Amino acid sequence: MEEAFTTILSMNRLSVSDRAKILGMLVEGNSLRSCARMADVSLNTVTKLVVDFGAACEQFHNQNVVNVRIRRLQCDEIWCFVGAKAKNVTLEQKAQGWGDTWTWTGLCADSKLCVSYLVGGRSADWAMEFMLDCAARIKGRVQVTTDGHKAYLEAVETAFGADCDYAMLQKIYGAPSDEETRRYSPARCIGCDLKVVSGDPDPKHVSTSYVERHNLSMRMGMRRFTRLTNAFSKKIQNHAAMVAIYAVHYNFARIHKTLRITPSMAAGLSDHVWSLEEIVMMADSYMPKPGKRGPYKTKRISN
Repeated sequence: MEEAFTTILSMNRLSVSDRAKILGMLVEGNSLRSCARMADVSLNTVTKLVVDFGAACEQFHNQNVVNVRIRRLQCDEIWCFVGAKAKNVTLEQKAQGWGDTWTWTGLCADSKLCVSYLVGGRSADWAMEFMLDCAARIKGRVQVTTDGHKAYLEAVETAFGADCDYAMLQKIYGAPSDEETRRYSPARCIGCDLKVVSGDPDPKHVSTSYVERHNLSMRMGMRRFTRLTNAFSKKIQNHAAMVAIYAVHYNFARIHKTLRITPSMAAGLSDHVWSLEEIVMMADSYMPKPGKRGPYKTKRISN
């Protein structure tokens, strides 16, 4: 009975090549419905793939992106929302994960490796959790650069202690003109304020340019991050799953234009460029095997 059930599951499951095609569509900025139309599958199929791939990619990242030697770490947060913006969310919806959502990202300035990511809020507790995860994955002394978000101050000190050189880079924006007030982009940056917090950071490498460019790649590579569309996430779990998928694809399968290799290869975590099929097979290895199916229960029909 168990062998027959396993056979039925394998018959209903899409092939590795078909799932790889859908994975490629997802990480290239297509929405769930557009992926379903192009792959000629149901929306539920694509959604289930996102959830399954996300869980597997999260485990893979936690187990493989460790003991990384990094000299310069850049950290930043990128805004998005789930369901609706915070000002339009009810208390019941907020309890379900709706509202403003921030994705914290730690990027190696040399290898461009996404060392750590975290989907959540923007409070000090989230900053602490994020920086502790970054510190747990890095070996050796590191120079850390963040923006002026005050939540980083205690988080970096707690996570790294005296084993890092830490500087904050606060951008200064000018007053917006009448034309700029009608735009969605922020005001023009007129300068930066560099603040040494601890250690002896090299001023030449106090920058958040690479991680901010990575934020742009995330907005371009995940449709749910695109502004002014209806492709935003409807569930916080699906949002976090897509971020996990993107992180693995970015680190192991996407060739960086400047490096001409993947970030994982530059960091010494991989010796080749992963294909989409390899990511699918990796995800299969992390998925639980189907268990034994229970007996059918007959329904009694009352007269």
